[in-house]
Amino acid sequence: MPPQSRGGYDAGYGGQPGYYDDPGPGYDSGYNTGQVYGGNRGYDDYPYDDYDEPRRRRRPRFKTVVISLVVILLAWSVGTYFWADSQLKREVDLSIVQDRPEAGQGTNYLIVGSDSREGLSAQEKKDYKTGSAEGKRTDSMMLLHVGSEGPTLISLPRDSWVEIPPFKGSESGKQFNNTQQTKLNAAYSQDGAPLLVRTVEHNTGLKIDHYAEIGFAGFAQIVDAVGGVEMNIPQDIKDKNSGADFKKGKQVLDGKQSLAFVRNRHAGTGDSDLGRTKNQQKFLAALANQTATPSTVLNPFRLYPTMGAGLDTLIVDTDMSLWNLGSMFFAMKDVNSGQGKRMNMPISGPAPAGSLQWDKAKVQQLVQQLKNDEKVTVTSDR
Repeated sequence: MPPQSRGGYDAGYGGQPGYYDDPGPGYDSGYNTGQVYGGNRGYDDYPYDDYDEPRRRRRPRFKTVVISLVVILLAWSVGTYFWADSQLKREVDLSIVQDRPEAGQGTNYLIVGSDSREGLSAQEKKDYKTGSAEGKRTDSMMLLHVGSEGPTLISLPRDSWVEIPPFKGSESGKQFNNTQQTKLNAAYSQDGAPLLVRTVEHNTGLKIDHYAEIGFAGFAQIVDAVGGVEMNIPQDIKDKNSGADFKKGKQVLDGKQSLAFVRNRHAGTGDSDLGRTKNQQKFLAALANQTATPSTVLNPFRLYPTMGAGLDTLIVDTDMSLWNLGSMFFAMKDVNSGQGKRMNMPISGPAPAGSLQWDKAKVQQLVQQLKNDEKVTVTSDR
């Protein structure tokens, strides 16, 4: 090493005389004078530690990314909610239903599957074997109670022998004073949803809080939108009327096959209408269970087609909110997972015109348990 002058390099070492003059007392050249580096002094003792800079810069960026993602997710969720809510067809006015019973605890939904062909092309009617009948009739009816003891799903056979009370026409305003003894599905064919609700309330004493109805087209489209529904079919089924043609065992049904399965009442269903209602319960609960999965709910490419397919043909009451609809949907999912109960309306035996007579004592006990939001202990033998 060349000799060094105090406070700077020697002028003879590559510099000009005086260029590195001694700045005076108190100046620290920064050179080590013999002490050992290290000791108790760590990196944090240096105010401009280059190692800390990347960490200081990364933390704000990470927080910004997280906050941005949360904001985007909230905006997407709120936007989806209001979009879906605006698509609901609130067409059934339950306020015009006459002589309504007092409300009990919990919430009661009347869920109706109609045979409406609206939205089906001529080829689809042929493929689905729906026929070309005009208008619409009830193909299935279910009463869903949602309460503190878990949901209860009760099928109302469309061949149930009931009393249709006097009513005022929902569109004509005409008063019909005659009481009719007939099948339950006749109420819907005479004056649609309002008279069906009035008839169910009149024969059960249970107030219906909300109404939901879906036709053939929407049902099949929902199934296709979720990629089909897995069902475990207990026996071979072949029915030319509905188009059902299934082998025993687990299989995934598409929209066309699903429609045939829930409409079949001639093969593999046991007691025709009662057997079919059991199949409908199993299928709808399985559909709800499969739809409410993260792969559907969190995937917009599956969520929007699924919701769109249902909302296009779903008809609800004027007071139904998307929140109510969601509650109904997840209650059906709970029924499928074993957290609820599903059953037929208790039947005592046959009635006129090939219909089914309700067991009045059991129905009264069942309704009382539902009104009080108690655990349902009533069973159906069929």
